[in-house]
Amino acid sequence: MKYLDARFRQPRWMMHPMQRFARESDAVYYEELHAWNVIGRDLDLEYELFYVEAERERYEAKLNAVESIRWYDLTPIDEQSFYTYVCQETRDEDIEWRRAFIALDLLVVPPIVYDDAGDFYMTIVGTGENIRQMLEELPEEIDTTVNAIGEYDRRHSTVAGDLTDRQLEAVTVAADLGFYDVPREATVADVANRLDCAPSTASNLLQKAEGSVMERVVDRHGRRA
Repeated sequence: MKYLDARFRQPRWMMHPMQRFARESDAVYYEELHAWNVIGRDLDLEYELFYVEAERERYEAKLNAVESIRWYDLTPIDEQSFYTYVCQETRDEDIEWRRAFIALDLLVVPPIVYDDAGDFYMTIVGTGENIRQMLEELPEEIDTTVNAIGEYDRRHSTVAGDLTDRQLEAVTVAADLGFYDVPREATVADVANRLDCAPSTASNLLQKAEGSVMERVVDRHGRRA
């Protein structure tokens, strides 16, 4: 079982109006699609659950203006974050790029993450052959950046996907010993002792792992000024 972790960039005409709103206004900070279901005789109706960080009034005003949205239910979390449950009609533009998935045994691992440029990030699981075929059959207008591809395991659905086995072992040991607790309950020397390596080696492993994770968080969830 293989996985693909990739960024997809659509041309403006293909974007959903809410994607264009995120790109062209400063009202949306972060957005995730947590769950979805496509139903109807012609698979023409969608139910979707989003987690959103945005200026709520401006975001809701835009929801009300989108023609394809039949109804929505917005549940506030705090002043700038909320869940949105949406029922909308499937747009022809979405059918266009989804064709690459229809005949293939592929699974999208939620969440789908949107950034403030309107790009979206997905982790897709399936056979290597089907993943390659999907990439080949995407419309040429969609710009795709493959961030990672390989054999799927639990790390590849998280921000830890870029870590080496040794780096993952180091941060796991550090977490178990309380290195990341506040106040800190372990030192680099303690981590090195458990790993049976020099403190400088343990420090290097932890720094590279932490740097990789933070870079992936920023890249995947959108760089904010």
